[in-house]
Amino acid sequence: MARITFKAVTKRYAGDVVAVRDLDLEIFDKEFVVLLGPSGCGKSTTLNMIAGLEEVTEGELWFDDEIVNTLPPHRRDVAMVFQSYALYPHKSVYENIAFGLRMRRVAAEEIDRRVRDAAAKLEISHLLQRRPSQLSGGQRQRVALGRAMVRQPAVFLMDEPLSNLDAALRISMRAEIKHLHTAMQTTFVYVTHDQAEALTLADRIVVMNDGVIQQIGAPDDIYERPRNTFVASFLGNPPINYLDGTIEGADGAVSFRRGGMRVALPPALAARLRGSPGREVKLGIRPEDVSRHGLGAETPAMEGIVDTVLPVGSDRFLGLKVEGCDVFVRVDKQAHHREGEPVRLALVPERLHVFDKASGLSLLADGAP
Repeated sequence: MARITFKAVTKRYAGDVVAVRDLDLEIFDKEFVVLLGPSGCGKSTTLNMIAGLEEVTEGELWFDDEIVNTLPPHRRDVAMVFQSYALYPHKSVYENIAFGLRMRRVAAEEIDRRVRDAAAKLEISHLLQRRPSQLSGGQRQRVALGRAMVRQPAVFLMDEPLSNLDAALRISMRAEIKHLHTAMQTTFVYVTHDQAEALTLADRIVVMNDGVIQQIGAPDDIYERPRNTFVASFLGNPPINYLDGTIEGADGAVSFRRGGMRVALPPALAARLRGSPGREVKLGIRPEDVSRHGLGAETPAMEGIVDTVLPVGSDRFLGLKVEGCDVFVRVDKQAHHREGEPVRLALVPERLHVFDKASGLSLLADGAP
């Protein structure tokens, strides 16, 4: 079992610098949780508190039914994979993987069995006699994973483990880590600022900013139903577009209005905003949530002038000027537009996001203002 629970945990450094504030979080046994956010948001500090490398200033940290605030790292049954690999340059791959087991005085036969089993799973058996300097970045990362695997920990911690790899290798290593979690059936806690890693790997994502949790949920949940503009902006590439405007209602219908642009809102949102005419809001439109097709007299649409055209293989991106705002959208590669050309794109009301302008909170979320 490896259930991790934070109860009102705060981490404060000298000088009254708060890295993590009043953190309440439960990570379930065998779950893959990704801590996601920008640099300095508190995600690595949270990971280090689980590992015992940072002390909890206030609150309680539990492993299953035991408070571990003062439990030393070597008694926590966790293994950690670092961004820098942290391999011993003078030792072979075999010895790097075996080192932790030797320190724990595990029998030589058991060490050999675990090392060779991990190497086979990671497809590095042919590298066991090499030194780290003779390996590629991806191979070094596999060695670091193997060293953690042989410990057979209750909790597997990873701090930006793929950030030093090139783009193509990162994609293949994500698959390796996903397979590793399935095979090991162990609790994984993974720190990254890369949204693609989070969306690919996580059972649940914990989005953090300024030491505070912004939202917790499954990847699709976080992406499709962001609770505020920070979460909506942090996930999505290219990022979500925002248009400032107001709510207006007539004959029971509710619409977003900005200048000459009027967009009818879906029933669920309209019902919440029917009594809020004139309310200032932000309309969020993800680049992929537009279409050149299905345009009709009653279809909600966005009109603009093409400012830039960026073909990227299977897709084509357009930079538009819409009611004085810059908007970036994705269209299919058959779309042929020229700079300066007017364009009209259909919007799907159910795919729109509306946020309160003052607070940044989603008006579709439970408990919306």
